[in-house]
Amino acid sequence: MLTRVKSAVATNGEHPGGGGSELPLRFPYTRPQFLGLSPDEVECSADHIARPILILKETKRLTWSTGYAEVINAGKSALNEDQACCELRRSSLPNGDGLAQQENTDSSPEDLPFHYWALFDGHAGSGVAVMASHLLHHHIALHLQEVMDILVSPSLATPICLGEEPLNNHHLAPAQKGLSRAVSLRGAAGAPGSPNAPPTRFFSEKKVSHESLVVGAIENAFKDMDFQIEREKSVYNISGGCTALVVVYLLGNLYVGNAGDSRAIIIRSGEVVPMSSEFTPESERQRLQFLAYMQPHLLGNEFTHLEFPRRVQRKEVGKRMLYRDFTMSGWAYKTIDDDDLKFPLIYGEGKKVRVYPLSQFEHGADDVLVLGTDGLWDVLSNQEVAEAVSCFLANCDPDDQHRYTMAAQDLVMKARGFLKDRGWRISNDRLGSGMISPSI
Repeated sequence: MLTRVKSAVATNGEHPGGGGSELPLRFPYTRPQFLGLSPDEVECSADHIARPILILKETKRLTWSTGYAEVINAGKSALNEDQACCELRRSSLPNGDGLAQQENTDSSPEDLPFHYWALFDGHAGSGVAVMASHLLHHHIALHLQEVMDILVSPSLATPICLGEEPLNNHHLAPAQKGLSRAVSLRGAAGAPGSPNAPPTRFFSEKKVSHESLVVGAIENAFKDMDFQIEREKSVYNISGGCTALVVVYLLGNLYVGNAGDSRAIIIRSGEVVPMSSEFTPESERQRLQFLAYMQPHLLGNEFTHLEFPRRVQRKEVGKRMLYRDFTMSGWAYKTIDDDDLKFPLIYGEGKKVRVYPLSQFEHGADDVLVLGTDGLWDVLSNQEVAEAVSCFLANCDPDDQHRYTMAAQDLVMKARGFLKDRGWRISNDRLGSGMISPSI
């Protein structure tokens, strides 16, 4: 789950904490904008007895023939707390996107277009999920803009350190080499390179791929969304918290980031390719970095909890260098200060936001990416979902533009089940799901 986005609130009301209901709403409650529902249809969708399944009526509202369906929970809360977003974005923002950090909103011919899909599973209120559905993709666009000049030059190596001036797209700095042991640790007793010391690892430069810059942009966007929600809860009524499952298609790759218990899978030739996992502590690297961040005194003021691709040099103070912390598996840039000259605590790899090289595989019309909140995966396994979707699509006209929405609707119905004497039941008389929002 997101560090601050998923709130630990016990109430099911729409105004828990955050200043109370006397504050104005950050965004009004509604269903996903691409559904195009009228106020009456939104009200009817909240019928906990009938639990109608909402589907996308006009396929042109979503890119890439995306299908979508959802259903209200079974009495858990008055409103459907799940939200969704699907857009074709660019790595700069038009006016009116509501991010105070973005001052220059002029478009550039070098902007990178990217496709974006996201599900947000709200908890203890819908406010945070609605806000994240409006703004998270704008944070991603801002961070992609920071490395856009690098991403559009795939033949050039990623520069480790940048000067204080903005990167010139036509004169990218080459990747710099790491210091030798003798220069970097001359005279340091017991340090790597001294007699009988084990071979050092963190002085050789780590290769940082362009893909990992996109991963870092997505991870930092999650954190910025987190901070914005925390900051604005003092001035707006933003109820509850949420998880987030995000897919970005950029330059031939699918990037899947997950904070929470939603899930994404690719179904390719009937086989399952897992593209996310439920949020858990990801690696020893991140655990140690988190401990160092929370308890810096344990490091004796000798080490930094941040990781850099190589040892930082004093002459690089004030410049921007690639880094990552305990929340990141990708990389991003920060301005180097004196604290960054300390020895790195660790040097290693953690699990990554999943990257799928879409252009490297052959795909048919029945190969799909399925996103779903926990209401789907609580009652159906990856394999059951794959079998249901593959079977449904195999019986559809390949030219039917509504086939993916109908497949999503069928999937929701299988997970919701039907109302019987002992509640909502699915196949084999198993208990049905409380709330589902899948996208195909």
